[in-house]
Amino acid sequence: MRRSPHRTTLLATVTALLLGGVLAQQPAAAAPTAFAHPGVTVSRGQLDFARTKVLAGAQPWKGAFDQMTASKYADLNRVPKPRAVVECGSYSNPDYGCTDEREDAIAAYTDALAWYITRDARYAQKAIQLMDAWSAVIQDHTNSNAPLQTGWAGSSWPKAAEIIKHTYTGGWPNAGRFATMLRDVYLPEIINGSHSNGNWELSMMEAAVGISVFLEDKASYDKAMQKFRTRTAAYVYLASDGELPKTVPGQNLDTRDKIVKYWQGQTTFVTGLTQETCRDLTHTGYGISAISHIAETSRIQGQDLYGTDVGERLRHALGFQAKYELGTAAPSWLCGGTLHLGLGPVTEVGHNALHNRLGIPMTNTQALTERGRPAGSNNLFVAWETLTHGDNPG
Repeated sequence: MRRSPHRTTLLATVTALLLGGVLAQQPAAAAPTAFAHPGVTVSRGQLDFARTKVLAGAQPWKGAFDQMTASKYADLNRVPKPRAVVECGSYSNPDYGCTDEREDAIAAYTDALAWYITRDARYAQKAIQLMDAWSAVIQDHTNSNAPLQTGWAGSSWPKAAEIIKHTYTGGWPNAGRFATMLRDVYLPEIINGSHSNGNWELSMMEAAVGISVFLEDKASYDKAMQKFRTRTAAYVYLASDGELPKTVPGQNLDTRDKIVKYWQGQTTFVTGLTQETCRDLTHTGYGISAISHIAETSRIQGQDLYGTDVGERLRHALGFQAKYELGTAAPSWLCGGTLHLGLGPVTEVGHNALHNRLGIPMTNTQALTERGRPAGSNNLFVAWETLTHGDNPG
């Protein structure tokens, strides 16, 4: 049933007021005059907060830190496994360097976090060893999953590099070579986006935004942010969108039948539903996580998107998925009454920003977040977010 224009207008107005502004009047995200460092997903203030809590033995941060340092990613004996060409087919089959690259990138970020909190230089040096090993070798990503693989690994590398470059004073002689790797091998593969399922382009834009911050590349930052805003609006449905979800230009989703097929056969659209909810909540979690990571990076860089359309969609996507992840049975109109669960450790960043910082009630998201603590890694591009963002006002 089509909603009346009056009801739609009222809903949009109330939502905007709750978020502290009129959504339609929010400016487009733009590169800052000067980039903040470290400034990809986690800020220096957030790092300082986490460090203080860990050193004081406070929970949940100490438990999250212990979980991280006990993981394979913090192993100081880790041997990097770089390849000149990483070949990744669908679902990483074949897997010629795909898992190795992603895990080495997460390990570099893990070591960077461990360095910052402990000030043990061995961790910084291990992060540098991992980044140097790959920057000396890699030339390309190939096969069908190349864009997504590049996005996943490319999301973790700049988070590690930002912390090391801007907080470790022991020196990183090959930092310039690492920057060249990001500019020449990673950025061209992801910056133009993807018309595949939405989590692809969102992860690709997360990597593009992070790389742009590290490179201080304003043009790429602006391009990635614009694609991110467009894709987020097309990934999470709001009632104010109208009868059908928004689409991305160039997808040729010009009929209801095409949109329904793209939305995994779902014909009833409700606020908080995502383009991949009826596929499974795991892939949905990838998209939600990337949205929160980009929004967090934008906030650190001076433009807070949580009070805009981005934050509104993130809030509802988290709440909608959390409700079912917590055990509510899916009604028959939703994905035929069957949901494939497994959202993953992806709620801390959005929950902290929207609930803790802005004071927006998020009952289901909060319950799921607290149940999952300490949040670990999905072994793709998400890692240790209870440590870095759990109840963190930094």
